[in-house]
Amino acid sequence: MQPDPQISLDGFAQRHHLEGLSLPSLTALTEKQDGYSVDKAKHFLTFQRRINNEILKHRIIIRNPYTAWFEQGNQSQAQIKAFIIQFSVFSNQFLIAQLHKMIHADTLESMHASKEILANEIGVRFQSGQQQGSSNDLGSTEGSIDGSYFSFGAAHFEWLYNIAKKLDLSFSEIGQPKHGTQATLFFCNELIRLYGGDNYQSSQAASYAVENWAAAGFWRQLIIGLQKYNKRSGSELPLGFFIWHDKIEAQHAAHTQEELEELYFTQDLDEDAFIHYGNEMLNGVAAFWDGLDEQRRELATTH
Repeated sequence: MQPDPQISLDGFAQRHHLEGLSLPSLTALTEKQDGYSVDKAKHFLTFQRRINNEILKHRIIIRNPYTAWFEQGNQSQAQIKAFIIQFSVFSNQFLIAQLHKMIHADTLESMHASKEILANEIGVRFQSGQQQGSSNDLGSTEGSIDGSYFSFGAAHFEWLYNIAKKLDLSFSEIGQPKHGTQATLFFCNELIRLYGGDNYQSSQAASYAVENWAAAGFWRQLIIGLQKYNKRSGSELPLGFFIWHDKIEAQHAAHTQEELEELYFTQDLDEDAFIHYGNEMLNGVAAFWDGLDEQRRELATTH
């Protein structure tokens, strides 16, 4: 019977007080790959504690007033429409940020990872093994786009358009930058500047911040709020866009953690700059949600 490699790595982590390090990093340490050492691993865990305190406790991760309100399910149709319009602008502008991130990748592997996200956004399904998913669902959240297929209906923007149509919004009323508020456009521009930036370390800081924000639970709050709205109003807004993203974000956060550790071990990472750019990105995220919160308050007084 072969020994369980997981148990072996756990034992290695315990002996060297490296609990919390990802499995790929522990594997690289045991294999003595270039750049990996126990001493550097301990320095990374110290840095991770700083990240936990100085990035992951950002107010928009800890508490988002807009999504807390949204979760209650008391939105008016005007407030739901405004939300879908702004989210559709963000969804389209994210394509630009992701394209920039792909172009500015520093390795072929990083380019592939960014290209997977971009291609999936525009309509190439993930497939796991031989399963490609049916045309009647939103497809898998696992696997790869490599060898998969494209369909217009699999594009994430079209999932949002399906919601918009239920709200009597036309295609020309969503998605385009001219429909974005100043707050939404600021967020989108920050995504392009930071997440899609040509400085790999600042881009990774922004990516780390974005993925941990996305995995912090706001998708679930939106889903609950929309379910309550549907039940209260008798609407049948399709929620697949939000449900699919809720499922995939935990995976993205885990992958981003592994990328951070690889970056730390293989390059000279500027820790202060990483913290700075991570927070700049989250300030952009906060501007988006603050703008939505201000907009929904204005709509509450005019409708």
